[in-house]
Amino acid sequence: MAMNTEPINLTKALASFDEVYSPRIVARMNDYDVRIAHTEGEHVWHVHQDTDEFFLVLDGRFDIALRDAGGRETTVTLNQGDVYVVPKGTEHKPSSPGGSILMFEPSGTLTTGDHHEGELPDHVDSTTGHEM
Repeated sequence: MAMNTEPINLTKALASFDEVYSPRIVARMNDYDVRIAHTEGEHVWHVHQDTDEFFLVLDGRFDIALRDAGGRETTVTLNQGDVYVVPKGTEHKPSSPGGSILMFEPSGTLTTGDHHEGELPDHVDSTTGHEM
């Protein structure tokens, strides 16, 4: 993806696709992708062993269930404008009643992590992001 010299309007970029949990790469910075995605329903339990995962809620609500090494689960609820970082090595499962998010992730990071739990639902796209 070549460096874009024009500003990118996130509202217009989000309006250009409808799929949920199918992120689009809107920019690259150093070795990181800036991705946006629509969210609705449940994702899958997954983990990124070697990288943190940054989330900014652009619209709606976004919940992140977290599972610690002992198997205890907690949930972080994010609303529009909230930011949260899932630490590397932390199992997590996003879900949402509907909304949109922005993520920073190292280029090439799979949306379903290094490994995930169970079958992938049809609405979850296991991808390293799609070009805009």
